[in-house]
Amino acid sequence: MTNAGLLAPLSGADAVAAHLDDAAWVRALLDVEVALSRAAARYALVPPDDAEEVAAAADRLAADPDVPDELAVAAVEGGNPVIPLARLLRKEAGGASGAVHPGATSQDVMDTALVLLVRRAAPTLLADLGAAADAAAALAAAHRDTPTIARTLGQQALPTTFGLVAAGWAAGLDAAARELTARVDALPVQFGGAAGTLAASHPHGPAVADAVADLLGLAPQGVPWHTERTRIGALAGALGVAAGACAKPATDVVLLSQTEVGEVSEAAPGDSSSMPHKRNPIAAITARASARRAPGLVATLLAATDHEHQRAAGAWHAEWPTLTDLLAVTGGAAARLRTSLAGLRVHPEAMRRNLALTTEGEPDTGHAAELVDRVLEAR
Repeated sequence: MTNAGLLAPLSGADAVAAHLDDAAWVRALLDVEVALSRAAARYALVPPDDAEEVAAAADRLAADPDVPDELAVAAVEGGNPVIPLARLLRKEAGGASGAVHPGATSQDVMDTALVLLVRRAAPTLLADLGAAADAAAALAAAHRDTPTIARTLGQQALPTTFGLVAAGWAAGLDAAARELTARVDALPVQFGGAAGTLAASHPHGPAVADAVADLLGLAPQGVPWHTERTRIGALAGALGVAAGACAKPATDVVLLSQTEVGEVSEAAPGDSSSMPHKRNPIAAITARASARRAPGLVATLLAATDHEHQRAAGAWHAEWPTLTDLLAVTGGAAARLRTSLAGLRVHPEAMRRNLALTTEGEPDTGHAAELVDRVLEAR
């Protein structure tokens, strides 16, 4: 599990995973239920006072530490935690129980809660992604003219500058952050009722859906998307690309830190239990480790886009842990890369030494400095 206590800090996943734990899930599910009740009250589908009693009951349930475990056990029977949650909420709301879950189906609550979790976890992930990009840009500016050797197919090629290498890192991270931000911001509410027709909220169904979106700060849905999962696929792709954008500089740092190369080193390298001479680039290594988990999770989400008819049997259920794990591992990659690049030490003397292996005289770096400037000006 991505939120396991022992390994989460090592992988960098702990900060994002904190927004995705059981308590966060329960709070998100309850927030959706409260929004449903309040939205229904706007259109006189339930009494306004009852909607507020539902909100108070939801707060009491969210504060109860036993609720997550209770829901976990009870969810097995119906296949999702919304069914027992609605039952608990109705009991807690007492005389206002008729205002619980108005016009909704379990998928409405699960999908919208998952969207809320993404929206709540994404700022942490994006902050680390942005900080890693800023660190790469700072390296690019500081080493705009620092000559080094470019390497193609694992061999020395022609001279370049370390500034251009770092500028490439920054450009990739910036592009990934922009795409991920757009995908997160576009995530909509889900409200369709039992079969996606909004029949139980007629004639106010679309208006209630928009009200729920407004109350939760989400994009409007247009139409229900119970089995139209392109948004989830696009989000998965953006998260996978972001993980890859983190893996690229992390891989370069690992290779450039090799003893025989020695062109960079991390500020706080890791040691070895048996070899005291080792100075391992642990932040970059663990960034790569987190990023390597992302493609398999992306593949699972893309494979699950074929939701049949008006409610999927299995494909929908597969999304919940897969997407939250993907958020956590991408967040871990960004967090560990941020640590690596923010304290990265550059060794120009080693770059000059390695350049001399295949380059004589003053290295010709062409338009490298100009290209660095273009990347930095475009940020």
